[in-house]
Amino acid sequence: MISRLLAVTILLAALVLSYAWLGATGFLGEPQPVGDIHQQPVPATVQAARQAQQQSAFKAVAENAEKQILFGDFHVHTTWSNDAYVASLPISGGEGSHPPADACDYARYCSGLDFWSINDHAISLNQRRWREIKESVRQCNAVSGEENPDVVAFLGYEWTQADPTNANSHYGHKNVIFRHTDEERVAKRPIYAETDLGPAAFNPTLISRMMLPLQKWRQQQIYQDWNLYMAEMESEPDCPHDVSSDLLPVDCKEGARSPADLFRKLAEQGHESLVIPHGNTWGMYTPPNITWDKQLAGANQNEQFQYLIEVFSGHGNSEEYRAFNDRAYDPEGKVYCPAPSPDYLPTCVQAGRIVRQRCMSAGETAAECDRRELMARQYAVESDYPLATVPRSEPNDWLDAGQCRDCFLPAYTFRPGGSAQYALALGNFDDPDTPRRFRFGFLASSDNHTARPGTGYKERNRRHNVEGFSLADKFTRDFLMRKQPGPVPFSVPVESDVAFDQGLLLTHAERASSFYLTGGLVAVHAPRKDRDAIWNAVQSKETYGTSGDRILLWFDLLNAGAAGGQLAPMGSEVSLSENPRFQVRAVGALRQRPGCPDSSVNALGQERLARLCYGECFNPGDERKLITRIEVVRIRPQTRPGEPISGLIEDTWLTHHCPPDPNGCQFDFEDPDFNSTGRETVYYVRAIEEASEAVNAALMRCQYDDNGHCTSANICAGSPLFTDPADDCLASNEERAWSSPIFVSHSE
Repeated sequence: MISRLLAVTILLAALVLSYAWLGATGFLGEPQPVGDIHQQPVPATVQAARQAQQQSAFKAVAENAEKQILFGDFHVHTTWSNDAYVASLPISGGEGSHPPADACDYARYCSGLDFWSINDHAISLNQRRWREIKESVRQCNAVSGEENPDVVAFLGYEWTQADPTNANSHYGHKNVIFRHTDEERVAKRPIYAETDLGPAAFNPTLISRMMLPLQKWRQQQIYQDWNLYMAEMESEPDCPHDVSSDLLPVDCKEGARSPADLFRKLAEQGHESLVIPHGNTWGMYTPPNITWDKQLAGANQNEQFQYLIEVFSGHGNSEEYRAFNDRAYDPEGKVYCPAPSPDYLPTCVQAGRIVRQRCMSAGETAAECDRRELMARQYAVESDYPLATVPRSEPNDWLDAGQCRDCFLPAYTFRPGGSAQYALALGNFDDPDTPRRFRFGFLASSDNHTARPGTGYKERNRRHNVEGFSLADKFTRDFLMRKQPGPVPFSVPVESDVAFDQGLLLTHAERASSFYLTGGLVAVHAPRKDRDAIWNAVQSKETYGTSGDRILLWFDLLNAGAAGGQLAPMGSEVSLSENPRFQVRAVGALRQRPGCPDSSVNALGQERLARLCYGECFNPGDERKLITRIEVVRIRPQTRPGEPISGLIEDTWLTHHCPPDPNGCQFDFEDPDFNSTGRETVYYVRAIEEASEAVNAALMRCQYDDNGHCTSANICAGSPLFTDPADDCLASNEERAWSSPIFVSHSE
């Protein structure tokens, strides 16, 4: 009897293990369906009404109607991206698959965009998924045709490079977008960021994949499908490195280790494409001492491809430069914890304060707690994951440490050396006779991961319109935290090889959720709405970004050209021997009405609209928000190596306060210093709207003392374990638009 029971037990265990192994290796899963695109275009009457509203605004600011302003989103992920797929799972509180077809329908019927691009992570895309994405984008465009489109869909992917432990090999994320969509003029495969970590670096272990479907039995098929996705992600063979990109076989995974490699491969492919860097100040994956310097050297910058930069997204603002840093070095190169300042609290300083408070509460002497505080500071500043050096710390314990206090909606754990302002102020003098500079045009987008292009049209539905890390399952969170000791009154050193031990990084990820936003938009000035006109506007850098509202903005140099009478729009590069004169015109966005317009309801029906956009669509009324002021930023790029960056950025150089006029604001100005300095100078403007409420605008939701220091925090988390899912975390905010710069060099 005992032997029979043992045999049955062994057999059952073998069956369970076999089942678990088959699931973990993908044999029991099914691929995500690509989805069906709705075939009804936006009615011509709706498009005409939108255009008429714009024309009326143009006339109010004496702007000719030669060009339209079109709004889009050049940064959109579906659940074909690995991180987006994880976020869609029940264990993350997700709402299930959102394939490429959802992105098309959302752009057309929910957010009412003029154009958008798909940008799933290249590392996630095997040949089948890339093929499905291409076909879905083509189907999206076929709904209204290429001649007179209601919305234009572009094809792209994201080169997702990151080395959070080494600034010398960190280049950051870049979106690659193709002008065309037909098979002969797009890449055979996306190019992923080849790093030492490899394609499977962020995937769970085989044991974890075996256990999850067993633990979540009622949802086991969902996790079996996910296991298949990961197995496919890892199984495609690497492409050979010694073969030109255009000659590589179709069924291999192509990597590029640096921007130089990426640009070379794109040139070898020979297709018209655009590379847009983004998220360069986001400290979630960016080392503290990162700067743009190495990306302006040699082949790491190629103006044929990379000439725009994303200054704002759902991951925050990357525009502004500040002189602080979360890590400092002495003359011998040893790292130390910088002192706090009135405007900045280094993360290492707060690590010391948390440990000191615990130490004193434990009854230790002041001298001992002083020692532990200093040790905690050093452990934190030496670690690439400083929050992990204080065991069992919670997100609110860290207050606003590491954050930019006076930036507009800054990216989480702000890295100033990656900002757009730093890039524009930088010079490269490898060739002393020809200094090299970035001449980036500006745009914004969403970086949405649920196939929702252009989510910023209404500030609501936080849990669905912002990213927000969400681990909804308390058992799973406790399981991941199991390796950490309790909240002990001392710190611990954390080496970089724990980077993918999620239990040690949970506090980091949960805290970052408070910095996720609904996202921005890219705007272009184009003579008509079609693929070529949009692409030509992008190439000429006649673009600007907004924080989500459809603000109308013009920024022109009035005295361009040899005769001084020619107009040059934003994005222009000109040479002058006289002081430049500029004109800015801005009109606020139309206020939104609740619900969805009849055209969207009639096209999709209430059930589909509820699934895609939760019953809230782009639905403008007739009243416009007020533009309250226009700010001018002036930057004089370096003229010699080592010239301090801080003194070259004048933010804000000029401010024009606008009268309260719903028809908009106009402002002319001249730079009286240009001719006397003889320096190249960069100018751009911000148009600021009246205050309104926005999701997560209060970021950490700090309580402040009389000196402006955060004394307590209340993060707005993605996880219901911290924040009520019904709480939209609204706070007062000034929506804005950033023009592309105008670059003026000095001529004799």
